[in-house]
Amino acid sequence: MPVKSDTMPASSSFFDRLFVSFCRLPLRFPWLTLLFFIGLSVASGYYTAGHLGINTNTNDLLSKDLPFVKIRAELDRAFPQDAAAIILVVEAEQPEQPEQAALAAGFVQRSVSANRELFQSAYIPTDNAYFRQQGLLYLSLPDLEALADKLVNAQPFIGYLSAHYSFAGLMDIIGLALEGKEQDLVMPLDPLLTAIGQALTQVKAGQAHFVSWQQLLTEDSFGGEQNRRLVIVKPRLDYAQLLPAALPMANLRELAVQLAQRFPGATLSVTGEIALEHEEMETVNQGMLWSSIVSLFLVCLTLYVGFRSFRLLLVTFVALLAGLALTAGFAALAVGHLNLISIAFAVLYIGLGVDFATHLCLRYQECRQQGMEVDGAIADSMHSVGASLFLCAATTAIGFLAFVPTDFKGVSELGIISGAGIFIGLAVSLSMLPAMLKLLPGKNRQHRAVKPLPDWIYRFPFRYRRPIQIAALLVAVAGGLTLTRLSFDSNPINLRDPNTQSVTAFKKLLRSQTDSPFATSALADSLPEADALAAKFRKLPSVHEALTLSNLLPEQQDEKLDVIDNLNLIMPGQLQRFAAAPEPSDVRAALLKLAGILTKLGEQAGGAPSAPLWLSLREGIQGFVGAADASANPAQLYAALQHSVLHLLPQTMSMLRDGLSAQAVGIDDIPDPVRAQWLGTDGRYRVLVLPEQDLNDAEHLKAFVSDIMQTFPNSFGLPIGDVTSGQAVVEAFIQAFSAALGMIVLLLLALTRSFKSTLLIVLPLLLAAILTGACNVLLQNPFNFANIIVLPLLLGMGVDSGIHIVYRLQHADSDQHALLESSSARGVFYSALTTLCSFSSLAFNSHNGTASMGLLLSLGISFTILCSLLVVPAFSGMRAQN
Repeated sequence: MPVKSDTMPASSSFFDRLFVSFCRLPLRFPWLTLLFFIGLSVASGYYTAGHLGINTNTNDLLSKDLPFVKIRAELDRAFPQDAAAIILVVEAEQPEQPEQAALAAGFVQRSVSANRELFQSAYIPTDNAYFRQQGLLYLSLPDLEALADKLVNAQPFIGYLSAHYSFAGLMDIIGLALEGKEQDLVMPLDPLLTAIGQALTQVKAGQAHFVSWQQLLTEDSFGGEQNRRLVIVKPRLDYAQLLPAALPMANLRELAVQLAQRFPGATLSVTGEIALEHEEMETVNQGMLWSSIVSLFLVCLTLYVGFRSFRLLLVTFVALLAGLALTAGFAALAVGHLNLISIAFAVLYIGLGVDFATHLCLRYQECRQQGMEVDGAIADSMHSVGASLFLCAATTAIGFLAFVPTDFKGVSELGIISGAGIFIGLAVSLSMLPAMLKLLPGKNRQHRAVKPLPDWIYRFPFRYRRPIQIAALLVAVAGGLTLTRLSFDSNPINLRDPNTQSVTAFKKLLRSQTDSPFATSALADSLPEADALAAKFRKLPSVHEALTLSNLLPEQQDEKLDVIDNLNLIMPGQLQRFAAAPEPSDVRAALLKLAGILTKLGEQAGGAPSAPLWLSLREGIQGFVGAADASANPAQLYAALQHSVLHLLPQTMSMLRDGLSAQAVGIDDIPDPVRAQWLGTDGRYRVLVLPEQDLNDAEHLKAFVSDIMQTFPNSFGLPIGDVTSGQAVVEAFIQAFSAALGMIVLLLLALTRSFKSTLLIVLPLLLAAILTGACNVLLQNPFNFANIIVLPLLLGMGVDSGIHIVYRLQHADSDQHALLESSSARGVFYSALTTLCSFSSLAFNSHNGTASMGLLLSLGISFTILCSLLVVPAFSGMRAQN
């Protein structure tokens, strides 16, 4: 049996008179109504331009009352140099060139520190005067003793080169050692000969290359891996701009170019939370203008196909712009700013606001095609569609306003703006739009006899209602089982374009056990408490190391200082010589002299193990000399070779000289700049916890965060922030959607006074939600911080579609058996299609979060259309009639 029209409540006489009076206003005073809204929109735009700011600080997206947000604020206050910082990763392209990384990092730190307009501070956590002096004390005693043995063996070589500091002097000491005339030289020669051979090859090919003396003299670095240095930079951010870090980031990119020119073989990558957010916004904005133009064109094309009238398209477009202007004015008045989430109100308004105008215009067109005059068609449209539009606005607004009391402040502000925007759009559609229809009536076109689709399609949901009902129930059950695997990806790195520099560098650092940006911190009231807490962290399987200020006190200092004192006995002031430039020498002659020695040795040695290396180096020398002599500027090529071989030698000797000046150190001897990394401004001590595993893996990330939080809940770091933020967002959405759905159902029951009507309205929403969630699981498109904000839009569209279809079924004057031919069905289809067109390009965006948003919307809208136009009619109780 069809749904009876008396299931909808009769309007009270007062409400009926009020609504009738409201509907008459745009018909009696069309020009006054139009001018009123135009003036109001202009005034709103003017007010918006002067009062609506933008807050791009992501720290303000969540309530400051959340526990982890409070802990982060405490850490930021205690260690302000690390709050909102950029991580600069300086690396030597060749791992065997740690000196190059140190030189380049120092250049970067000095350059950034000098620019006080754009940067507040810059420091290298592991490289300063203190660590350069005390660095050898931080080696284990066996490692220091092994290093001392290597330096003792290299001392004759260093001494000779100090007395003959030139390229020719280097070639001479090598020649003397090869001939056996330098008996005290016991350091291995083969690595040195190999390094010189590589320099000859690279310089001849015109490529930058530097010999690492640190590797040659010690076969290791002075205190661990040093080919990567981190520089922590605190920029000056302007949160009133869409890109708060635009100027600092531009400066750092220019600095990266300068670094590559000044230090060939060294690279500068920019990453960290601020850099990631900046490049994310750049990625999202890239091509956004053209994408918006294409989307707007598709929306207009879809509306034109639906209306078949440029006039109706024009009035819809004008009403949409007026509603946007008025909603922006409300945002400026009520909130005062937009955040990175509420800025999406415009897109959401277009998706839902055009729904009102579409249904009204299609109903008006239907009335005109039935022969009604303009005033009668407008009045009938407002009476027949107005009630359903008001109900749609109320239910959709509930969906948005349900987020206001949640801890997700970003969506809470979006809820305030969009909730009000829905009613603004309704007011514009029921007043300004009819006024424009009155002023631009157009010609009265009679109803066309030819249907756009075969008749069986319109009858399909009713003719096959039983199979559709069974299929819907089976699909709902299967989808519900699939929903158990629904997940939320709380790692924002996975949302970003993986090809951007900040993401690439960040993921590379995540694989490090010492430089991971996903290290966490905890605060303790005293150093003994910090040490005790660090000991607990070290026992966790997911923790690589836990550090405190106490770790800056080297162990076994007396034994290590004895080793260093012995080195000082055999390493006199000869190291000072390398601070000056090398003496000029004849590079060509020195090379040929060494080549002659190698030739003689190769002929005499026969099958000696080093003979192939000697002959290879001789050929390399001869090839280089030949190429240099044949070049346009031989002197320049020989100078490049000398620079390649000797460039890093002074840096190595400087590090060695500083290290040999180490002294006994106590906790009070640690300088303030170093202590500031471990002792906060509030007097509390930091415990820094480094992860054991690669936190690019989601399971490793969850395990690390779980271990940390169970051991000490008052910890914080980027991984804890991401995971707990995800939990807060999920809780906020569950809370908001549960409340919204409950209030919507109660409102529908109160207004329809029918459980069946309410169920039919909610049915497309519930079924579409199940199907969308299930497909998200199958397509491995989990919910995340980006795509979850489209759920209010899908909620509004799902409810609205059900309301329009059910209301049409219950409309006494409508032909119930031509439901899918009606303006209501066409309105549901075209309003959903316009939203789909406006978002369709997002699915192909290089930004993963935006792409997932586009995919989720495409799925949700498609299933909403399917459920509204196929499943609801099948469950309505109507039967097909021939």
